[in-house]
Amino acid sequence: MSAFSEAALEKKLSELSNSQQSVQTLSLWLIHHRKHSKAIVSVWFNELKKAQVSRKLTFLYLANDVIQNSKRKGPEFTLDFAPVIVDSFKHVYREGEDSCKKQLGRVLSIWQERAVYENNLLDQLSQVLYGEKKAKKRSYEEIKPDDEGFASQSSPTEPPQTAELIRALQELENAASSDSVLRQRISSLPAEVQDTTLLHKITDKESGERLSRLVEEACMLLADYSGRLAAEIDDRRQLTRTLTVFLQSQKDGLAQNEQKLEEYKRKLARVTQVRKELRSRLNNLPGGHHNSTK
Repeated sequence: MSAFSEAALEKKLSELSNSQQSVQTLSLWLIHHRKHSKAIVSVWFNELKKAQVSRKLTFLYLANDVIQNSKRKGPEFTLDFAPVIVDSFKHVYREGEDSCKKQLGRVLSIWQERAVYENNLLDQLSQVLYGEKKAKKRSYEEIKPDDEGFASQSSPTEPPQTAELIRALQELENAASSDSVLRQRISSLPAEVQDTTLLHKITDKESGERLSRLVEEACMLLADYSGRLAAEIDDRRQLTRTLTVFLQSQKDGLAQNEQKLEEYKRKLARVTQVRKELRSRLNNLPGGHHNSTK
């Protein structure tokens, strides 16, 4: 991917369109450069305020995609967007197009259901859109975005986009179970940190403190890897559900197309019969033989 610079980001934001592919492509680029998350959020917020009215909502779709899809790689964007996200909602709500409230409500509903932010911040966003009355939370299945720019956050009852599946599969390539280096570190942990029956070998404070440090390091290592594996299990379960929906949509599409094919075959047969009988009739009419090539 191209190197990060604020000028490069400004250019990419100026070229951002309200298509799923455009949002996801820039989102992947930003996540790749997540070590610059503070600068990215700062530029994003400034460009949001300068963007044309018709493009402001797209900036929120981009932030939504980045925040949700960067979580498994680290909390940088979730944390760095937090200080500006309320003002961003206010700005898009006040300066954006009339339909923005409905779309912002969908973003907020997703964040509420997935606990993307703490309740305090979500309540602030709710007040921006609905005043003091808190937005009613909807069940996950009820959230059914109908615009292209929000297609990447579709309900699990809707067929997923091919790009979603590709990204999910690519992310699993870097999952915890594929981290052979870390697994080797875990398998190389000394027996002393795993077997309480060996503690009797500790005969002095120095060796005890040395083992204590090893145990602490092992605990942190195993806790981190266990957390990553748990997250991977959730991702694989979600992917399994997504693939099931995708497979069913393909089966439904296949059945519909097979039905249409049979219907069109029958129509073709009828039209062919009409053509055959018409030619026969024309050839039998006064005036000579009909030239079918004309």
